[in-house]
Amino acid sequence: MSMQPKGSGEIPAETVRVARAAFPKGSLAIRVRDELGPLFRDEEFADLFPARGRPAWSPGGLALVSVLQFVEGLTDRQAAEAVRARIDFKYALGLALDDPGFDFSVLSEFRDRLAGADAGRRVLDGILVAAREKRLLKSAGRARTDSTHVLSAARHLCWLEMVAETLRSALNVLAQSAPGWLSEVAEAEWFRHYGTRAEDARFPAGRVKRDEAGERIGRDGTCLLSAVFSTDAPAWLRGLAEVETLRQVWVQHFHQVDGEVRRRGLKDCPPGALRLLTPYDTDARIGVKGDTMWDGYKVHFTETCEPDAPNLITNVATTVATVQDRSMAETIHQQLAARDCLPAEHWVDAGYPTAPALVSARHEHGIALHGPVQADNSAQTSAKSGFAQDAFTIDWDSRQATCPGGRTSTNWGERFSQRGQPVLRVVFSVSDCRPCPLREACINTPNVKRPRELRLRRRDEHAALQTARAEQQTDAWKERYKVRAGVEGTMSQAVQRCGLRRSRYGGLAKTSLQHQLTGAAINLARIDAHITQTPRARTRTRHFASLRPAELILDRAK
Repeated sequence: MSMQPKGSGEIPAETVRVARAAFPKGSLAIRVRDELGPLFRDEEFADLFPARGRPAWSPGGLALVSVLQFVEGLTDRQAAEAVRARIDFKYALGLALDDPGFDFSVLSEFRDRLAGADAGRRVLDGILVAAREKRLLKSAGRARTDSTHVLSAARHLCWLEMVAETLRSALNVLAQSAPGWLSEVAEAEWFRHYGTRAEDARFPAGRVKRDEAGERIGRDGTCLLSAVFSTDAPAWLRGLAEVETLRQVWVQHFHQVDGEVRRRGLKDCPPGALRLLTPYDTDARIGVKGDTMWDGYKVHFTETCEPDAPNLITNVATTVATVQDRSMAETIHQQLAARDCLPAEHWVDAGYPTAPALVSARHEHGIALHGPVQADNSAQTSAKSGFAQDAFTIDWDSRQATCPGGRTSTNWGERFSQRGQPVLRVVFSVSDCRPCPLREACINTPNVKRPRELRLRRRDEHAALQTARAEQQTDAWKERYKVRAGVEGTMSQAVQRCGLRRSRYGGLAKTSLQHQLTGAAINLARIDAHITQTPRARTRTRHFASLRPAELILDRAK
């Protein structure tokens, strides 16, 4: 289909008359159209469609329908039916009353085009541009960010199910693409073991029998891979996505021992960032955050938090579950800078701020990044006794440190921390440390041949950490930090209203698109709440919890 811009954007007079009569108090779709005007133009999506072909339904209209679909939690069929039958949808889209709309499958095709070009950001940006023109979005103010886990659309599989389904998936695609070739290669037992879904099979209950079943699946998969990669097989079979997934899973979970296929031990398996979890969502990874473990992704929402304006989501970033929050601060700032939404103050939780992030935010973007920074984790600090790093005097120009006993360091060199970040290793002399009367308070080891060492950040990062740690001990900072707590309500709204907790689609690209549409939908809902002066919801307290005695509340706060 080709994209051909349609209409002038004006709402037909008859549609206006009927909408006003049917909705005398308005509706979200009507109020948003009246306040923001047409949100999307067809030309913004021109690169997603070929220049020639059958004319497509308005891409700008499809973008708006996609957002309204997430606002109301509609399926594709329900959204397409709303365009045909609901007057407020026709009003928001500027359609005539007799417009037949489109088939529901068009929405899926449009999402494929958006996901393929990573164009979901355009939908969120379109609403932000309109909000800025109406002075509903304020830049250079305060913003806050938090992340939450998102479950993969594919259900969790145990190990036997995972390898069996991976093999069955490859057999199915080969049966469709090269039925004659597979008929010659497939063994008779394969039809009994892999003809139906693994969840319908009854795996053995005993440990030994389950191990034997796993090794049998490993042998069958190895046999199929050998046939696919043999010189007699068509070369194009190796390019099938399901075959490549089978190869990766078998490399990760099986190996040859004395000519026999055996399951790898847990220590021989690849790390979680590389390990595939299911053949039906090869981007999903296993994530761990505190006591929560999940298969899927992670999403980061950044929103404004000004008292006299709606809290609008200005950035949405989606990653696989293994990406840590501490690596996302700079990425989020770059994305905010690209859409001219950089705040002056950025409030985050303890997962985001690192020494490099604090420096980069200030120097590269002019942002004051606020969040609980990691405390000095030296043994002396942990034991709450002895001389921690702040007891030493650092002479950065001379590249020396002076200890509380007045001795200076003898070695100053660059190293990398366990997380791969550059640090400075400062070492004192053994001859100075051994007879020192302060040794027991300085070195936490009885080994007299081991001198005191310091691991320091670079000068600017060290200064930023020291400043942040000192500032965060003040009551004024703790009071200001309370603004970050409001982002938890955004996560709740996204989960309850837009179904954020589980991905609707497979793969990182489409999951990211879902989150961009979720952010856009929340913005529309909040703009509508601002128009109607709907007060923000208060934190809910269960009836029994509200009876908690005051002294227990104080004890919990301590």
